[in-house]
Amino acid sequence: MVQTTLAPVRDETIRLIDKARLPDGGELLLLQSGDSFSIELDDEELMGNTDHVSEEALALMTAQRLGRHDAAVLIGGLGMGFTLGAALDAWGPKARIQVAELVPEILTWARGPLAHVMAGKLDDPRVSVTLGDVHDVIAQGRGAYDAILLDVDNGPDGFVQKQNDRLYAAPGLTAAYAALRPGGILAIWSADPDGQFTRVLCDTGFDVEVEFVPAYEGAKEDEHCLWFCRRD
Repeated sequence: MVQTTLAPVRDETIRLIDKARLPDGGELLLLQSGDSFSIELDDEELMGNTDHVSEEALALMTAQRLGRHDAAVLIGGLGMGFTLGAALDAWGPKARIQVAELVPEILTWARGPLAHVMAGKLDDPRVSVTLGDVHDVIAQGRGAYDAILLDVDNGPDGFVQKQNDRLYAAPGLTAAYAALRPGGILAIWSADPDGQFTRVLCDTGFDVEVEFVPAYEGAKEDEHCLWFCRRD
């Protein structure tokens, strides 16, 4: 008699873990399916714990360009912590990494249902968290940062919050320029390229470099766009 071993059945049921109300009235959903977690808005996935290559590249490629290990870094948006984790790996023990997060529930999830995804990143002594709009943090930080990493909304062509447009308009970019130290870098993540936005960055005074990175591990055609903008 031939015995067969059945593979365990995976539970693909999608579960709603929690909700979060955005300041402008939208609603974020934290969803789970098996080992996968995602944060969605209006049936659009904003982030998940399985595809995060480009979010990590945002920090790693900035650190490579900056060339110093004791940097003062501002990260706009905590998300699921992948940009933060890459920043902790890329910068040294004397670095200071500030995270600005607008939605209080994102921090609650990071300490609760997503704690295993965060893996203690928020407990690193180099990390501080500011609960508020990164636009306002930048405006108050003249000459405070060596690097500013923005993974906010969907990039310049956002859809989560109308207020996020302030970050990517000329006045917001001018504020980011002023918040950087000489030689500092503003790094921006986007789902899609945007030639007009590149021109606005150049007009602001930045030396701009555009890079395309895989959207997920093994992707050959699906790419995300990163801008690295250096203050002279």
